[in-house]
Amino acid sequence: MRVAYVCLDPGIPVFGTKGASVHIQAMVRELLKLGHQVEIHACRIGDAVPGDLTDVPVQVVPVVGTDPAQREAAQVEASQIVAHRLMENPPDLVYERYSLFSTVLAQVNSVTGCPGVLEVNSPLITEQLDHRTLVDVAGAHVALRTQVDVAASVVCVSDQVSDWVRGVTGCTRVHTISNGVDPARFFPHPEDPSTAVVTFIGTLKPWHGVHDLVRAAACARTDWQLRIIGDGPCRAELQELADGLGIDADFRGAVAPWEVPGHLAGSAVAVAPYPDLGGEQNQYFSPLKVFEYLAAGLPVVGTRVGQLPELLDGVGLLVNPSDPSGLAAAIDELVLDPGRRARMGEQARSRAVQEHGWDRVAARILGTVGVSDGAQE
Repeated sequence: MRVAYVCLDPGIPVFGTKGASVHIQAMVRELLKLGHQVEIHACRIGDAVPGDLTDVPVQVVPVVGTDPAQREAAQVEASQIVAHRLMENPPDLVYERYSLFSTVLAQVNSVTGCPGVLEVNSPLITEQLDHRTLVDVAGAHVALRTQVDVAASVVCVSDQVSDWVRGVTGCTRVHTISNGVDPARFFPHPEDPSTAVVTFIGTLKPWHGVHDLVRAAACARTDWQLRIIGDGPCRAELQELADGLGIDADFRGAVAPWEVPGHLAGSAVAVAPYPDLGGEQNQYFSPLKVFEYLAAGLPVVGTRVGQLPELLDGVGLLVNPSDPSGLAAAIDELVLDPGRRARMGEQARSRAVQEHGWDRVAARILGTVGVSDGAQE
């Protein structure tokens, strides 16, 4: 089956290092493993191309503009360009990652009848209004409703995102399918014998709670080494905070997705310190980092938000969000109990392999439109 994978979100480079980029690469990889032919249509590529995806055809339509209104118009234009390309040579399936002004899936379906899957990873309209600038609010709503109305299946990464889509569009063809991990790429490594390493992976932005983690390190009552893998707009202030608190944190910076497992090596405990964002409806993420922690056989200390209570049941400890002292106490508890860490880590690995592989995620998503493997045309 020929699959057109579409991502016209100008904030996401297909071959980048952020979580959204990792998600795209994982889904493309699984589609290929299932025997499908995949062509990517995107507005940003990035330069962190995994070796196993170098031969995937990529069509690029850049989105440019000097102000928000121009960029929004450019997204509409990019959508039209990609749609016309696909109308001329229709695929068997359009798999589109939802972006604010794209209607590729709907346009192609209206002309060719090609079915489509719309993957929704966050309430983008709400995000744009809250954190950035959205000029054409009505246009963004129309684009979403247009896509949802004709999609054979709408797949959301969390119940909160599913609820948002239903509330905004009234659509009932909505499925919640969480993110996943490749257990062959993430697997257990021995702990650093010299010290207990406590590790965070992710973009350094306020809603990931890394400030609380640095403050927790200052509250610790036992010795452990804080390792932070990732980069972002908060890095400088986080380093300044660590220095001011006398914390010798190991900031690794941005690393390519295929390098992340090596940077996790030696860790004893992993952390997902999401802060209080003002209500459960705002905890709509499906945390890639946590699935990767589990596959790496690491016990996790996380906050009591979103999907974490379910994901970490029996394989980690939960604390209240935005509570550095409580976070420190839970980390200390695991650092001081290597036997418990080992038991939790074994169960975490088992759960990742049995329940959260990207192969299972892809199969579930394709199953919503009646597709199994590449032999099914």
